[in-house]
Amino acid sequence: MAILAVNAGSSSLKFSLHPLRDGQVQPHVLSGCIQGLEPGGSPSMEWRYQGKKQQEAVAVQAGGAPFSIAMERLRTLVQTLDGADIQAVAHRVVHGGGEYTESVRVTDEVLERLERFNSLAPLHQPHNLAGIRQFRAAFPELPQIACFDTAFHATMPEVDYAFALPCELAAQGVRRYGFHGLSYQYIMSVLQQRTLRANGRVIMAHLGNGASLCACRDGVSTATTMGFSALDGLMMGTRSGSLDAGVLLYLMEQGWTHARIEKLLYKQSGLLGVSGISADMRRLREEAGKGNEDARRAIAQFTHRVVRESGALVACLGGLDVLAFSGGIGEHDVALREQVCTRLAWLGIHMDWQRNREADGKEAYAIHAPDSAVELWVIPTDEGRVAAREAAALLQAGEARGRASLV
Repeated sequence: MAILAVNAGSSSLKFSLHPLRDGQVQPHVLSGCIQGLEPGGSPSMEWRYQGKKQQEAVAVQAGGAPFSIAMERLRTLVQTLDGADIQAVAHRVVHGGGEYTESVRVTDEVLERLERFNSLAPLHQPHNLAGIRQFRAAFPELPQIACFDTAFHATMPEVDYAFALPCELAAQGVRRYGFHGLSYQYIMSVLQQRTLRANGRVIMAHLGNGASLCACRDGVSTATTMGFSALDGLMMGTRSGSLDAGVLLYLMEQGWTHARIEKLLYKQSGLLGVSGISADMRRLREEAGKGNEDARRAIAQFTHRVVRESGALVACLGGLDVLAFSGGIGEHDVALREQVCTRLAWLGIHMDWQRNREADGKEAYAIHAPDSAVELWVIPTDEGRVAAREAAALLQAGEARGRASLV
């Protein structure tokens, strides 16, 4: 038996298959991504199984629906390679609002309610929900479970999630929600297995194309840099991060439309906008090494925002016991970790430079020196495994209720 965890985007689908053994979700045995799922697209599927990476084109006849055909190919792949009996499909859904603070089995009513949050996460939410609909059609016999990035932050106190706006807007749900919750849930679970300090004052840094920080105490979220939408906080790959609202008022006065502003903030800003080169930190490192000043400036600005927001969260926590790096940049960019920790050395942070260079993002790895007042970790995240755990827990709870009703 296994859980299939998926993350649907506008034209792609990431997937991972997690076996169930004695009711416990195991690391994935199969993972991959299907690209080219937009209408009229040419799908291709790449996957890794037992350490071997493979790729193939997915044939779509004229007039065929790429997503539906790709779903059937995925089903065949799972059955052929692993022979697993899939118990449920666990979907990463970015926004659950204040209403969905736990994972939930998807119904028509749930989908209708979740559509209300499309405008709060336009790059993700509509595509997450479209993916659920496609899976419901392709796998009608399987429970579809929605797992929310906002749920982990439901523990934030009002003083952190509330805006300084009139109460009637708060009543409409205008507040901070926070995101990357599945990632933070996984990172925290690993920290709790590895260090006694995990239930102390912790900052987790999910740094990638989307980037945020999360402050935790007693293993739960108390503050985070993302807010009402996934635009707030840190500078990101193509997103601006925190921005003076006066800039938006100015742009509106200049005649900018909603669509133009949305495109600017979500797709044309961040590392891409500042550098004018790329949203990929690896590319920017290469260009900066060649003397490109625009690339160097973008990297410096990204790093500064991580340091600045870390300082704010340390103030909220009243100190720091653990700092954990994750996400594509956090797991693999040695220089960024060095730069951040050097600038936070006033906290008593002492990095083990050799261990930092050895950390390759393949496993949880401590990178602090023995005399460091703060533990430093690199933890490769696994949002799919968290979603699979959530789905398995829901199924087991349903079975328990069913047995109880027979007593």
